[in-house]
Amino acid sequence: MRLEISCQDRLGITQDVLDILVTKEIDLRGIEIDPAGKIFLNFPNIEFADFQHLMPQIRRIDGIDDVKTTLFMPGEREKNQLSAILRTLPDPVFSIDAKGNIVLCNEAVSAGLETPSSDIEGTEISEVVKGFNFTKWMDGKSPGPQSSKVKFIQQDYLADMLPITVPDGDKNMIMAGAVVILKSEMRLGQQFTAFHQSPTDSFDRFIAQSPFMKRVVHEAKRIADLDAPILIFGETGTGKEMIARACHQSSRRSEGAFWALNCASLPDSVAETELFGYAAGAFNQPNAKVGLLEQAKGGTLLLDEIADMSSQLQAKLLRVLEDGEFRRVGDAEPVKVDVRFICTTCRDLGQLVEEGRFRKELYYRLNVLSLVMPSLKDRRQDIVPLAESFIVQHSTKLGRRPAKLSKSCVDFLQQYPWPGNVRQLQNALYRALSLLDGKEITKEDIQLPSCAPSVTYIDENFEGTLDEEVKKFEKDLLKRLYPSYPSTRQLAKKLGLSHTAIANKLREYGINKATVKL
Repeated sequence: MRLEISCQDRLGITQDVLDILVTKEIDLRGIEIDPAGKIFLNFPNIEFADFQHLMPQIRRIDGIDDVKTTLFMPGEREKNQLSAILRTLPDPVFSIDAKGNIVLCNEAVSAGLETPSSDIEGTEISEVVKGFNFTKWMDGKSPGPQSSKVKFIQQDYLADMLPITVPDGDKNMIMAGAVVILKSEMRLGQQFTAFHQSPTDSFDRFIAQSPFMKRVVHEAKRIADLDAPILIFGETGTGKEMIARACHQSSRRSEGAFWALNCASLPDSVAETELFGYAAGAFNQPNAKVGLLEQAKGGTLLLDEIADMSSQLQAKLLRVLEDGEFRRVGDAEPVKVDVRFICTTCRDLGQLVEEGRFRKELYYRLNVLSLVMPSLKDRRQDIVPLAESFIVQHSTKLGRRPAKLSKSCVDFLQQYPWPGNVRQLQNALYRALSLLDGKEITKEDIQLPSCAPSVTYIDENFEGTLDEEVKKFEKDLLKRLYPSYPSTRQLAKKLGLSHTAIANKLREYGINKATVKL
């Protein structure tokens, strides 16, 4: 039987309670007093008639507020909670006293040693865990948490030692023992893999606090599972390939391969063989080469910087999209295509089509679904969260504690124009962390080329009137903004004009969904 007694803070009140138990000849098994001023008693069950007399006697003691039965003592609850935690942990765990004797161990220990826990408890931990002097560590001055390689059951483990201290007065702490947790190399590998695996939602990795980026991620989620081609626009370093991979990972083709071909980095002949492959005997090669169109079967093929693809290769790619098949170089047999195309570009494909530098038919084939990745200067709210995320990533690679950003550094990062976008921010922080001696990154630690915040839009040698040049600039600005604000109300709000004024200007310049990529 267990009692919970609520009482006032009075000298001798506990003794008065114990005196009643003595007069009743009740054998006390345990007593606990918690900080809230409650007394807990544990004694064998007694007859109901005796219990009826006991409760009023205790209530009549001066300073007793209430007496009731309870199912468990606080210490029993804590011990059972600890035991439940230990049982569920897959790693071997020991609790040792200040002399290094095992006080408690979990089932992983007893299973590994093939010995009941009752036989293990009381044994010196050095008898079962080799390679570390536990008593010397605990006898040291202010021992802190420590990790060390040890051997348990003749196998290598990483031991995490956590000291257990109890207060002695206001400031002093007494070493009472330690908790030792062992992790095998396999368990560490599993945890490392779980830590670095892709999240369930492949778009969770994107930092999107700015309205522009939130809209892009929302649109990407909606079109990811569709099988039509995606055309991604954006400046260099904005993360076009990253969002292309996220679309692949969230699509029905996520189990298939993801391959990428940079159209700007390869000569035309090399890009063709990389894309289509070649038959045995072609180019005096005895063996055939499988191209990316075949390697990406059932998956996704990213054509990076599609605007730099040659006109000859554009024609062949258009044929693939129209026929759903292709032929290897030097081969007559057609090969069926089963890939989803995602293309990226940092250039205005619509303008290139008008100039005759990009095939119109291919442009419309690829521009079925589109995304516009914002430049970093258009998503200022994301700069500091991105910086903090990169600091954590780089610090892990460099084996150092993450540094903090000073206020001057935060202000500088938010005001800098970032011509290189997110990639430039990432590289700048990596360099700063690599050379940093302290715990704080200041403005002086960020080495970046100076960039004038203002941009000259009009050539000083322009021909024509000021009104003509202003209208030319106005038309270009509206064309650039329209894909991100594809309604007159949204665009009017962005530019601080009336809905009617924007509608009139769009009509005057012939800007609409049919003439501007969305």
